[in-house]
Amino acid sequence: MATAGVPQRFCRCACFCSENLYVARYGLHVRFRGEEQLRADYGPILRSRGCVTPKDFQQLLEELEQEVERRKRLGQESAARKALIASSYRPARPEIYNPLQDAALAPEFLAAAEYSASPGADLKGLLQRLETVSEEKRIYRLPVFTAPFCQALLEELEHFERSDMPKGRPNTMNNYGVLLHELGLDEPLVTPLRERLLRPLMALLYPDCGGGWLDSHRAFVVKYAPGQDRELGCHYDNAELTINVSLGKAFSGGALYFGDLFQAPSALASPLEVEHVVGQGVLHRGGQLHGARPLGAGERWNLIVWLRASAVRNRLCPMCCRKPDLVDAEGFGDGFTREQPPAVDVCAMT
Repeated sequence: MATAGVPQRFCRCACFCSENLYVARYGLHVRFRGEEQLRADYGPILRSRGCVTPKDFQQLLEELEQEVERRKRLGQESAARKALIASSYRPARPEIYNPLQDAALAPEFLAAAEYSASPGADLKGLLQRLETVSEEKRIYRLPVFTAPFCQALLEELEHFERSDMPKGRPNTMNNYGVLLHELGLDEPLVTPLRERLLRPLMALLYPDCGGGWLDSHRAFVVKYAPGQDRELGCHYDNAELTINVSLGKAFSGGALYFGDLFQAPSALASPLEVEHVVGQGVLHRGGQLHGARPLGAGERWNLIVWLRASAVRNRLCPMCCRKPDLVDAEGFGDGFTREQPPAVDVCAMT
């Protein structure tokens, strides 16, 4: 762990610029080191998904090269956007930027977190305070935010969306939404949510995945709407653990679906569907394959927090499945550190 009083410096793995590049048109994540490697590794599956002509392949090459360059510039451009937003943006709901208060939180969430931090707390007692969606897949759900807080946060997000401020993509698969650290909501909202509430709870639910050692995060809001993103392809998260909170609005469809851990054979043989409930959060392991079914109607906004434990990921990058090749990064980076991790068992792979 970082020395007391010294800010922890976080890193990325160098694989960020070559692994898990998402090609939405073909519904495929690829490794990209160049044209020859791409043809050798993905030629047959690309042809089976419609990449048939030389023009198709050339267009794909150009898109991948552009994505690699975008990723290389990501940290610097994100820091510039954050600085401009901090100096020029005028919030519609400034109270959202105050330190997180218990009044914003659902009583059930507060009770589960307080129990988890109490002496003698155990998994059996915690499971009585939340919903087990799937015991086998270790997926859980509980109310997180009150309805008034969800509404206030949505109003602020929509106000920002309408503004002329620069906006970064939430992640490599979603095109619409907001990065909360750029908007200035990491420190007042997400960090206390992780440190005070989620970490003790996750320590009981997922001790083998670093639940008690969560020391960074990446938080963003995604938006699904007609004419914008409507669904999300199958993937796993660059995180040890994830919480996905439905903020609203009125919508139909768009259910989450879950397979097994991404390393398992036939990981999507029998997917489990989970409907969104506004104000409630779904907890799952980052390595659990999942996606979102097509939106039927309306708008759906979700707060996603990727929860990371350097004690786990410093040993094995979840994206390239190798020991991470560390590169200095802005902010929390991708949650890696150069410090030696404490002894924590890496999340079970099966």
